[in-house]
Amino acid sequence: MKVSVDNKMSNKAGSVLWNLRQFSTLVPVSRTLSIYSLGLCRPKTDHSKWNLRNLPFNDFGNRVRPSIRYLFQDAFILKSRNGGFQSESLNPLTVFRVNRLLCPRGLSFDSKHSFVSVGLKKVNFHHEASSEDVPSQEMKRNPINYSKLSEESHSLSDVLDTFSKAPTFPASKYFLAMWTIAKRMSDDQRRCEKQLMFKHPAFNQLCEHMMRESKILRYDHLLFSLHAIVKLGVFQNTLLVQTLLRVIQERINECDEKALSILSTLLEAMEPCNNVDALRTGLWLLVDQQVWKIKHVFTLQTVMKYIGKDAPVALKRKLEMKALSELDGFSVLNSQHMFEALSTMNHRSVILLNECSKMILNNIHGCPIKVLINILQSCKDLRYNNLDLFKGIADYVATTFDIWKLKHVLFLLIFLEKLAYRPVDLMNLFMKKIVEEPQFLNKKNIISILHVYSSLNHVNKCQNKEFLEVMASALTDHLHHISSETLLNAVCSFCVMNYFPLAPLDQLLQKDVIHELLTSDDKERNVHRLHILDACLKLDHTSYDKAIDAALPPLPSSPSHPNAKVAEGLSRLLGGDTGFSKDVQLPHNYHVDFEIRMNDNRRAAVLCVPRSVYCLDSSHPRGLLAMKMRHLDVMGFHVVLVKNWEMEKLEMEDAVTFLKTKIYSAEDYSATDINLQSPY
Repeated sequence: MKVSVDNKMSNKAGSVLWNLRQFSTLVPVSRTLSIYSLGLCRPKTDHSKWNLRNLPFNDFGNRVRPSIRYLFQDAFILKSRNGGFQSESLNPLTVFRVNRLLCPRGLSFDSKHSFVSVGLKKVNFHHEASSEDVPSQEMKRNPINYSKLSEESHSLSDVLDTFSKAPTFPASKYFLAMWTIAKRMSDDQRRCEKQLMFKHPAFNQLCEHMMRESKILRYDHLLFSLHAIVKLGVFQNTLLVQTLLRVIQERINECDEKALSILSTLLEAMEPCNNVDALRTGLWLLVDQQVWKIKHVFTLQTVMKYIGKDAPVALKRKLEMKALSELDGFSVLNSQHMFEALSTMNHRSVILLNECSKMILNNIHGCPIKVLINILQSCKDLRYNNLDLFKGIADYVATTFDIWKLKHVLFLLIFLEKLAYRPVDLMNLFMKKIVEEPQFLNKKNIISILHVYSSLNHVNKCQNKEFLEVMASALTDHLHHISSETLLNAVCSFCVMNYFPLAPLDQLLQKDVIHELLTSDDKERNVHRLHILDACLKLDHTSYDKAIDAALPPLPSSPSHPNAKVAEGLSRLLGGDTGFSKDVQLPHNYHVDFEIRMNDNRRAAVLCVPRSVYCLDSSHPRGLLAMKMRHLDVMGFHVVLVKNWEMEKLEMEDAVTFLKTKIYSAEDYSATDINLQSPY
């Protein structure tokens, strides 16, 4: 047995020596590429200790260690002529394969592809006669430490100066260091530093080194490097970026779980192009094959977040099922991040969202308000309405109101308004704070606050007058620095709330301002708002005696589809179709589904309304419906609201009874859960 083993070892060693001799006879030693063993095999990685937010990882340099145990299977030789590179056939390089010579284990390279020019001229890359396609001996001797380099350098040019003095392997670390430094800078400083970087004489040389090393870098290091290069502003259509993209495509089978999330993040940072699209398709196929092998929820959520909205639906569902299978292992942070992951993937999983909502509510104390805002934004994008979640978030912020910045509370209210949820206690507290601290108001947040409160039709009778006066005063202070359209939006919000600030109205109703609004690019929207303003000025009880001194273009007629069950119910109740009128157009661009003339002095206007005109899961009408009801009351109508979704559930006899109760009820509709928006 021992003799057999010795013979095998001897044969193996002899085979290696024979390969080396063959290699030496094929090309001159001076033209052979210097390919070094760089520790390209992957040690086991503890995925629980790494985080994409810490890109690139700090022990990058410690993982590149010399090793003599990896045999080279492929080697590439530069084909030269007269001491220079041959320009025929492949340009700028021509490469060919030597049969199964020594090559780093794990290096997957397709011989059909090489570093050929793709006609990109943003960066001028060239090769000298002495260039090699892999790191030189000088670069190998003193590997640089990424963390130390980024700490010791104060600018991108400092990093390039270090490189030009003594280039060391790997070149990718210089890009990583530069991106780390750039992240610490202000936007203006970063812009200036990037310009200096591109002009630096060593930059092109660094790019050349990066391309040469791309074949032998560890796959995850290669992904980190391209991410840094793109973030540094290197144009995507340069030879450098396109070459790295091609190499990443060729070596995609080396992608493990960790690299999977890095690749997903990289693609999210890049613009569409042929190579990016091909790589994204490859990622989809890879994820489809490996999804059930993913062990860490963080990796799964990163892949979900950046897989792309255009990913196949079947793949999205597979990722959803994988996430559901991992629910028992979800942390609170995982539950919070799942909303954004599903939103960016554009995949609505109610079961998954419901389970994550429960965990968030059970652990909401201490949750940063920015995280809560991101959750609400994702709910809006996914059209996910969870009243318990919205109420829990609003109540938590209301009970801890004093610890939050007003701007963050306003962001929260903006997204709650988009979700049609009206957090009464939180809005009352915010109103009180605005009255107490009017200095918080600036041009931008004045418009946002007015929109939120008018849209949700929120009034606190104890504070409403003071609140509106403070808002009007703040708007008046900014009249000289506000656009006509912004002024129209603000005044329109005031009018919906039945309040008419004098100075803003005076400026808005000037002829030149109205003319500007009617000739702007957003004419259609402006015309609609001007009609609202005109109706309020003519119908509401206001001491303001001016009106719009211009003929407004008519609004486009919207298609009307009166509820068929309501029509039949009214026919049975009133003894035929002659007792009411359908689809009635009234002055001031108001429309009612059915008009019933009770007698000479009393009429009923039946409005068939969808859920969207109410605040979420309540009978509280939103701003425009409340304004319409207020104006119909002024016009002499008794308003009857019929909720379409509730009417569809009723049998015809019950529908008739419901209509009879609503139409002939002596109860004044203003006494119901309807806010007529009195300014006092």
